[in-house]
Amino acid sequence: MNRRASLALALVVIGVAFSLPFYMSGFRLFQFTQVCIYAIALMGLNLLTGYNGQFSLGHGAFYAIGAYASAIMMDRWEIAYGWTIPVAGLVCLVVGFLFGRPALRLEGLYLALATFSLALALPQILKYFEHWTGGSQGLVLTKPRAPWGLSLTEDQRLYLVTLIVTVVMFVIAANLVRSRVGRALVAIRDNHIAAEAMGVNSALFKSLTFGVSAAYTGVAGALSAVAIAFVAPDSFNVFLSVTFLIGIVIGGLGSIWGNVLGALFIQFVPNWAQDISKAAPWAIFGVFLIVFMFVMPYGIAGALKRLWIWAARSRVSGEGGEVVSSTMTPSA
Repeated sequence: MNRRASLALALVVIGVAFSLPFYMSGFRLFQFTQVCIYAIALMGLNLLTGYNGQFSLGHGAFYAIGAYASAIMMDRWEIAYGWTIPVAGLVCLVVGFLFGRPALRLEGLYLALATFSLALALPQILKYFEHWTGGSQGLVLTKPRAPWGLSLTEDQRLYLVTLIVTVVMFVIAANLVRSRVGRALVAIRDNHIAAEAMGVNSALFKSLTFGVSAAYTGVAGALSAVAIAFVAPDSFNVFLSVTFLIGIVIGGLGSIWGNVLGALFIQFVPNWAQDISKAAPWAIFGVFLIVFMFVMPYGIAGALKRLWIWAARSRVSGEGGEVVSSTMTPSA
């Protein structure tokens, strides 16, 4: 798919997304708000894993840090939620960079184990700072009202705010991966020795990627705190990190659009599995995962890209055959 077609598709999808609040129920709108939040978190993890080749099982921890940073500022200091979102991203950027710096010594499964330990430990740590985090009970927040007297429901307003943030974050990510920095990240992923031989500072880029990835996930966590109006340590267990990993693999590693598709998968497929079997929903979810991996080993975005290439080649071959047959036909 060329750039012009991709831009046209993006504008159509964004237009449809902005129209959803005006004909969907509040519950469905809340679900699509969660899809936008998950898409931002998956975009962050995909920058790290899909584009830079660093494997993480701890992004649920950065999601929690972003959520609590936003919740504490709103609950304790009464700061407007709009200011807490970028601050949460900045906090996670610093934490991610500081965590990624010593983790440079680790690769592959060892890095995954280090990040997994972070996701495992953070919910327990949050419970000890009860004065700030509310302990095991968490923090209950008040959903802010619509600004400027707009006649929007809470669900409509939160969805539109989340969608705008999602579009901005995706535009930034798309420009990043197409820039020299993005090409350096991919070079490090493919062969870090060759990348260093070409003058790429592998250590610096890996640390910065970890920080930017954490910042994206922190922004998603902050939006989640605003949308749900509640945070608690047990909401950010290890399974959340695994869910993010499932999302980027199902959606497609190294794909911008794959994050949206992966977010739709992790939001709606568990609900469908619950509807199919209330006794064993996770067994049904596992079957879905197996089927998707066998049918689309490169993710949904990868399968759609291959389908597009196949259709384009078929069209070109057909047009080429028509040209050859017309040139071989004798004139009257």
